[in-house]
Amino acid sequence: MIHDGRSRKLPFDPDEALAHLRENDAKLGALIDRAGPFTLRLDSLQSPFESLLESILYQQLNGKAAATIHRRVREYYGGNPAPQLLLDTPDEVLRAAGVSGNKSRALKDLAARTLDGTVPTHAAIRKMSDAEIVERLTEVRGIGPWTVEMLLIFRMGRPDVLPVTDYGVRKGFALTFQRVPKTRPLAAEDLPKPDVLLKRGKRWAPFRSVASWYLWRACDLAKNAVPAGRSSQ
Repeated sequence: MIHDGRSRKLPFDPDEALAHLRENDAKLGALIDRAGPFTLRLDSLQSPFESLLESILYQQLNGKAAATIHRRVREYYGGNPAPQLLLDTPDEVLRAAGVSGNKSRALKDLAARTLDGTVPTHAAIRKMSDAEIVERLTEVRGIGPWTVEMLLIFRMGRPDVLPVTDYGVRKGFALTFQRVPKTRPLAAEDLPKPDVLLKRGKRWAPFRSVASWYLWRACDLAKNAVPAGRSSQ
């Protein structure tokens, strides 16, 4: 998700979450101590339609290229388009902005499902459970569970989301809870299966989003570690 500098207050108490995680998982507590304060800030509030439009445009592209395409689309419409306007846009217009054929079809499907109520309004989605949100939004072409999980964590601030297919979460788990060789990069077989994450994650509920955030930080700590025999100066 893109952070534009306009952050919102979390809908849960981070101190309560950290106390719960430390009490229920000593190893995660040690990671929290190494990583430092919980500094997650929610991205600017958008409607589900606007958030998913951005997510579709960013899929499978590096940040700079995706941002350029997103900017072109917004410039054409003078901001985020209304669903009906997007649905009525000729494909060649979107193609000229850099949107691929597959993404154009996904955007049109998003617009249609917003108009028919499958994609809820901002007011409606706030009253829905995490599972209901995942079920509804993954009906949109090109939107999978991971995309919705990122929306739940970084847009909505839902406290109990554990994205078990996320590479960073899996890598952070391996670095924190598993014995992994330090002489080579992590291999695919080193990464935990979803059921392993879910089993350990029972200790973290109802604050699995916070635990996930610290597993991402574990990757940052490993990346910034000074190799043995190398000076940090």
